[in-house]
Amino acid sequence: MLDKTFNPTEVEPRLYAAWESAGAFQPKSDPDADPYCIVIPPPNVTGSLHMGHALNNTLQDILVRFERMRGKSVLWQPGMDHAGIATQMVVERQIAAEGTNMTRRDMGREAFVERIWKWKEESGGTIFNQLRRLGASCDWTRERFTMDEGLSAAVLKVFVQLHKEGLIYKDKRLVNWDPKLQTAISDLEVVNKEVQGHLWHFKYPIEGEAGRFITVATTRPETMLGDTGVAVHPDDERYSGLVGKHVILPIVGRRIPIVADEYADPEQGSGAVKITPAHDFNDFEVGRRRNLEMINVLDAGGNTNENAPEGWRGLERFKCRALIIEEFESLGLLAQVDDHTHQVPFGDRSDVPIEPWLTDQWYVDAKTLAAPALKAVRDGDTVFVPKTWENTYFNWLDNIQPWCISRQLWWGHQIPAWYAEDGTFFVAESEADAHAQAEEKFGKPVSLTRDEDVLDTWFSSALWPFSTLGWPDQTPELDRFYKTDVLVTGFDIIFFWVARMMMMGLHFMKEVPFHTVYIHALVRDERGQKMSKSKGNIVDPLDLMDEFGTDALRFTLAAMAAQGRDIQLAKSRIEGYRNFGTKLWNASRFCEMNECVYDAAFDPSNVNETVNKWIVGEVERTVSGIEVAIAGYRFNEAAATAYRFVWNVYCDWYLEFIKPLLSGNDEAAKTETRATAAWALNQILRLLHPFMPFITEELWARTAGSSELLINAPWPSLPSSLIDQTADTELDWVITLVSEIRSVRAEMNVPPGAKIPLLIKGADAVVKNRLDTHEALIKRLARLEWINTTEEVPAGCAQIVIGDQVALLPLEGVIDFAQETTRLQKEIGKTEGEIAKINGKLGNEKFLAKAPDHVVEEQRERRATAQARVNKLNEALERLSALG
Repeated sequence: MLDKTFNPTEVEPRLYAAWESAGAFQPKSDPDADPYCIVIPPPNVTGSLHMGHALNNTLQDILVRFERMRGKSVLWQPGMDHAGIATQMVVERQIAAEGTNMTRRDMGREAFVERIWKWKEESGGTIFNQLRRLGASCDWTRERFTMDEGLSAAVLKVFVQLHKEGLIYKDKRLVNWDPKLQTAISDLEVVNKEVQGHLWHFKYPIEGEAGRFITVATTRPETMLGDTGVAVHPDDERYSGLVGKHVILPIVGRRIPIVADEYADPEQGSGAVKITPAHDFNDFEVGRRRNLEMINVLDAGGNTNENAPEGWRGLERFKCRALIIEEFESLGLLAQVDDHTHQVPFGDRSDVPIEPWLTDQWYVDAKTLAAPALKAVRDGDTVFVPKTWENTYFNWLDNIQPWCISRQLWWGHQIPAWYAEDGTFFVAESEADAHAQAEEKFGKPVSLTRDEDVLDTWFSSALWPFSTLGWPDQTPELDRFYKTDVLVTGFDIIFFWVARMMMMGLHFMKEVPFHTVYIHALVRDERGQKMSKSKGNIVDPLDLMDEFGTDALRFTLAAMAAQGRDIQLAKSRIEGYRNFGTKLWNASRFCEMNECVYDAAFDPSNVNETVNKWIVGEVERTVSGIEVAIAGYRFNEAAATAYRFVWNVYCDWYLEFIKPLLSGNDEAAKTETRATAAWALNQILRLLHPFMPFITEELWARTAGSSELLINAPWPSLPSSLIDQTADTELDWVITLVSEIRSVRAEMNVPPGAKIPLLIKGADAVVKNRLDTHEALIKRLARLEWINTTEEVPAGCAQIVIGDQVALLPLEGVIDFAQETTRLQKEIGKTEGEIAKINGKLGNEKFLAKAPDHVVEEQRERRATAQARVNKLNEALERLSALG
């Protein structure tokens, strides 16, 4: 016997353990089965499950469970990223908390890295257990880590090969430099914050023209120590006579040229721009174009270095800023100071302003690697869903810059380059190979020192689709599962990860890494705001699973995952889908209590009862609808199709329709109906399993009469011939009639307990036969006293058009027409008043300017809801007026 309610807390861990112990997550060994592979976007080893993870992995799990049931050999490849900066910071904080005042440099590299590995084994990977909570059916026996032995070998091979091909090289360029962590960081690790600052206008003296100046403006006065030019627009007539002349840089005394460059905007400020090539990305490009000197005036910690003038060295950058402003003012060269709100880049982990900093780093020639990656998407070898994201991909890759791949950290893949004392370096897969190269060059053994830097985390992640399958070894998994099928990811890493996987996959495997990239939207709070710690609106998926069960959360995310539309997650929606699970559980209990037992030999094409023919056809339609929707990555449509069928068609209508048959005396009809109800429920469990794996697996175990796990059961495969148009038309007519009667009863405020008559005008022989067949059912479901046919329209009847017939509900004496008219008019007036108030707000420019976007959107939604209510009330009023 089924319990009265489903208990997720008890069922979920038990079933997940059963799936794992049965090897259900591993690919089928059948060589004839088509392969299907998804590589998981590797979460950070430091990570914990958030709503983005929950959405991303729910959608992946829906796909792999669906394809597994469709008979494919499915590999969902799991793994974790070593997360360079994040992990190193976690362990450094842990060491600092021990109170020994020891730093990683005191420990030494080997001991520090060993400490991180120890932390990883003890505390890392929490998120994998959380993904198990979510029901993720990854093949955990194949779990990979970006720093495991195999992936490290892949990284070494790729680096060495790209270096040999001239696609990895050293260069002195600007990077995002974090002066607190003292490492280069990627653009993704930079957070732009709005800062209330100032714009200082400095006067630079023109050489040889006493009393003549050119004015420049800056938000970073400390960088002027590194100025090597002033740029004006070539078409700016104000400065045409100054191009080619020089200014004398105050404080420093350096003679720097005035150059013409289109970067200068005549409409901004004075139209003249100070150029500091070593400390600004735009200035760096101007400096290269105009052959300006590049002078770095800051050290790795953000203090002025030896390139600053005497007396200005060793100053903290913001202290230096204050002193420079004072000096310019005392020299009479501070023209003006403006309050200025601007965006300042901060390190996302250090929370200090980053510096564009000129330094030697390792780079990948991304432009060369990007060309095949661009062509592959333009040719349709890989497609984005939604397709609009291809434009983002094209824009980034068409304008790609060299990729800085070195990081000044200790945790990560150490760069395989060894330096001789004269600075000559040797790139090799091993130290022995490097020594062999060095001996060949110098003619004798020499001492070598390995590069201390490590690779950008995204470098190893770029190899993920093929390195996780065993490359550089030619493994059976690599041969079978590459290229993979679909990548499910967020839009924010299209450039950082997706594009780089495309580059590396095409370069090393000569084939795209996946045929489809599905870009899911953001999960926001119920008001549409982005979740953040500062707003205090973060929703923890683990808490939601504890409260509502995993299936409810998964189904909610799927049901709201419309392409290109962010998810506004409200607890009420999750609660609603928990109720959906309860509805399914209760339907199963109904079947159990009515002896509806599944028979594997049941043939749905042989049913005779009209209601059973109808439900069999509805099952086939639902199977097809879900298949098409999932294949098109329209998860919300697939979920909506399943929901409509289970709740509305099967539970609300079919189970109600069959109650008389189950309690009747026709044993043949009763037997067939029991078998059909059980068969339809069995198909429901299969259809819902990818979305709600726990409750469906539990019900399967109790109802399917089989020891086979549902996760391994086949997806329904039904012929379209099961659809019986005659049964469809007949039952759809009954459903429409009952639904419309219920709607009118509600509109006209008919007391729920009141039984009213029904007259059908224009009934032909077919309709009369339907009424004869289903009279008792219609009376029970629509709360009717009796049903007759007529060709007259008595006074006081509400009229409903049903196809070619008109249904008449005599309401005189059932409701007070005058009183009901007054009620409706009052309700319309009240609702229109609410609309007027909302219109007042939305028509107020001050409100629109000050109110947050989610508040404005909330008001628009309230207005739409109120307007829909007014329309419905007016329909009821018109219907009531017609009665009089």
